[in-house]
Amino acid sequence: MPGVIESRKCTVDGQRVHYLKAGDGPPVVLLHGGASDSTDWIATMGTLSADYSLYAPDMLGYGQSDRVKDAYYLRDFVASTRDFIQGLGLASPALVGHSLGGRVCLDIALLYPEIVSKLVLIDTLGFSRISHWGNWLGTGLWHIRKFLGRPNPYPALLPGEGEDPHWICLDRLPNLRVPTLVVWKQLDPYLPLASARKARELIPEASLKVFFGYGHAPHRQHRRAFHRLLMRFLNGEQPAV
Repeated sequence: MPGVIESRKCTVDGQRVHYLKAGDGPPVVLLHGGASDSTDWIATMGTLSADYSLYAPDMLGYGQSDRVKDAYYLRDFVASTRDFIQGLGLASPALVGHSLGGRVCLDIALLYPEIVSKLVLIDTLGFSRISHWGNWLGTGLWHIRKFLGRPNPYPALLPGEGEDPHWICLDRLPNLRVPTLVVWKQLDPYLPLASARKARELIPEASLKVFFGYGHAPHRQHRRAFHRLLMRFLNGEQPAV
């Protein structure tokens, strides 16, 4: 039912994955960032559920999904999300991802374009190195948790052998053949706006929307405007950028 958000679990490659489900209609999969979980998308699910079926999984190691390792490779998230989509029988869903989740969505669209209809990348990893200030923020939070004796609530992220440690993939972007909307904050402390502009130039079917101000999560900081933008893009309309 529109507006009703259900908490569900399924098994993906032997591991339990928790996800939120809302609405009826064409499928949309929402992936959270590396310091969040599926609850990041509750407002979006409530807003779009009258027109779309929305699925927001906790990625492996996050939220209520199984965490069998303290660290994961990008390929772990990609394979798990692909199997999640196929296991639920979702036909060519739109993928919407923030930060780490955006990078996972991007790899799925590059590797398995036949299962993706549209792609929305929000302040996404992989277009540039994380800024020095962003690295300082992340390291500072880690040391604070350690000093307070609190466990890290999120798994560590590992580069695979031969991979760029920042998962930069600019050379692969011209191969992307999925309609793509890139959404960014003007002053992102982690990932500079210049990287989003470069990605927009390299992706054949891409548009870019910049939200003014400081931050890393325009889908939360500008919810109403973001939801209007997302709805237009999912409906096949040219977003006003």
